[in-house]
Amino acid sequence: MGVTLRVWNRADFIVAVDVGHSLKEGGALSARGVPEFLFNRDLAEAVISELNLQGFRNLFLIGVLGDALTLKERAQLALAKRANLLVSLHHDSVQPKYLSTWIYEQRQLSYCDRFHGYSIFYSERNGSPKASLEFAHLLGEELRNSGCIPSLHHAENIKGERRQLLDGELGTYRFDDLVVLKSSAMPAVLLEAGIIVNRAEEVRLADPQTQKLMAASIARAVVWFSLND
Repeated sequence: MGVTLRVWNRADFIVAVDVGHSLKEGGALSARGVPEFLFNRDLAEAVISELNLQGFRNLFLIGVLGDALTLKERAQLALAKRANLLVSLHHDSVQPKYLSTWIYEQRQLSYCDRFHGYSIFYSERNGSPKASLEFAHLLGEELRNSGCIPSLHHAENIKGERRQLLDGELGTYRFDDLVVLKSSAMPAVLLEAGIIVNRAEEVRLADPQTQKLMAASIARAVVWFSLND
């Protein structure tokens, strides 16, 4: 059998970009007290911009206004708009045992400088697991080619982790019970763009140049995914 091409016109390929968490439930708190949601939103907007530059026109953000959407509702919105791909954007923390405290601007906050890097998750319970895994690997390759480094801490044999690491060089994991992924009918991945309780990485991830670099990597992965089967 030969290789089958999707032969998508980029203007017709529909991409849903999910902004993880909400204004009310902000997700992880960074080392300097910034809610994860704000990091997710900034990266999502950069991704939309880079996808536009690549010629994609059917794009939409889920949760960008900070609405308190459930994970299943996010997947349902992507399905309702007939998305061909769902990318859920997040920023990471670590297990409580690794957190220390420091004082920043007269606030006591938690941090951990031990771990850094991105992680990519897919679910075998997703509606299109093979295609989801394909995109996860494409994304890992593009991030690695941009100089980004994966984190392997989710594979550690401790409570709250023990995720199945698929490729340590690409930072890809299998995590079947991630609700937004297993509830999605279309190919879907969840990207933890970096660890915001790491004080140095937090600064880097808040930099628009870093956001642009990561967003461009995501956009290139979407380009390849829209062509190859």
